[in-house]
Amino acid sequence: MEDIDHIIEGCKKGEHKYQRMIYEHFYGYALKTVFRYIYRYEKAVDVVNDGFVKLFSHFAQFKCADAVHVERMLMGWIRRIMINTAIDELRKNNLIPEIGGIPDHVWEVADGSQHSDQRVIYKELVTHVKELPPAYRAVFNLFVIDGYSHYEIADMLGISVGTSKSNLSRARLLLQKFLKKNEQIEA
Repeated sequence: MEDIDHIIEGCKKGEHKYQRMIYEHFYGYALKTVFRYIYRYEKAVDVVNDGFVKLFSHFAQFKCADAVHVERMLMGWIRRIMINTAIDELRKNNLIPEIGGIPDHVWEVADGSQHSDQRVIYKELVTHVKELPPAYRAVFNLFVIDGYSHYEIADMLGISVGTSKSNLSRARLLLQKFLKKNEQIEA
């Protein structure tokens, strides 16, 4: 990818060439982020595209004081927008669980940095998280995977902090049951 600072400046000016570069470079990352919340492929693609529309319409708000970590800061900003867009979609549909398969090409990493065993573990974890009730799944993703605090989760989902903590605890218990069940089947 070209000089990231130059690309960011182009996006802030609304230049489509640079927006396309950002979109193509971070599309897979955005899709994987959204898949933790939206499990129907077609709907996840729509949410990612909506997220990029939000991203580009607010690109002027992106600021990074640390010139060394610009791309990492940009990835964090993209992740936050994608998560918020996915949560908005879930909230709009009353956290109704999405049903559907995830195509294998989604698990591929463009730079080849992920080993096949890591990809299998990631895919298995996402599959088990997918089986959680929607409210537990949302809190688990936000707290464990995305690193939000219970206060932030409560604000994002419109629930109490206690409900967030309770949902996380129940999600962990269910995941432990899923994993124990799989261990018994494999043994």
